[in-house]
Amino acid sequence: MPKDVDKKKPGRKLPATVIGVDIGGTGIKGGIVDLAKGEIVGERYRIPTPQPATPEAVAGVVAEIVTELSSRPGGPAADVPVGVTFPAIIQHGVARSAANVDKSWVDTDVDALFTRVLGRSVHVINDADAAGLAEVRYGAGKGVAGTVLVITLGTGIGSAFIFNGQLVPNAELGHLEIDGHDAESKASAVARERDGIDWDEYAVRLQRYFSHVEFLFSPELFIVGGGISKRSAEYLPSLNLRTRIVPAQLKNQAGIVGGALQAALLLSPSSTK
Repeated sequence: MPKDVDKKKPGRKLPATVIGVDIGGTGIKGGIVDLAKGEIVGERYRIPTPQPATPEAVAGVVAEIVTELSSRPGGPAADVPVGVTFPAIIQHGVARSAANVDKSWVDTDVDALFTRVLGRSVHVINDADAAGLAEVRYGAGKGVAGTVLVITLGTGIGSAFIFNGQLVPNAELGHLEIDGHDAESKASAVARERDGIDWDEYAVRLQRYFSHVEFLFSPELFIVGGGISKRSAEYLPSLNLRTRIVPAQLKNQAGIVGGALQAALLLSPSSTK
């Protein structure tokens, strides 16, 4: 049986393309994802995040983005689910936290809300988890067995825990306590800017963080994402770890690609590799 066929639904294959939408604090962007290549087809479509970023307001923007992408030549059919990333702990489609969006999201059934507003099936995933899935399927973690940890350095520290290609969702490794502090309060990209430290001093903070995570989980690979990964040559060579550590490859496409992939995998759950 081909590896992309759902054993529970004979003949059900991954769709060729899926719409992915990445919700951020300042912008919501979407794209049509070619699942064979892990690439966005054509241009991304971006709309500023509404303020306040309430559930109904954000859902309306997501619907606008999906409508525009669906109208493009080669856009996925209406029966293909949409994958959406969201900056929160997502448990069975329900937001259990809220970062950079309105606090009214907490305990909102995001899957149900977006499905109702869009009139089509929508699956929501934590934004760091989506980036991790994309990197393991298409990017720096492709073909790596065992535990892969994708760490995103940005406003905070996001993380994705993946074992043998399977996502362990909502691993909030940015909130580990190190030396009496929330790790992301000292080692995020924003913390470096806030404290005005140079790359050498920042590497010392990252060494403390990654050494601790390495001790806890003994991963096969660290992948560093977030906007600051573009400057990885400034700090990664200074780190001394047993674990190989590399910059992410998909960069700002990772969320859209990973969100689309997750929606497709839920449609065809046996397609994990």
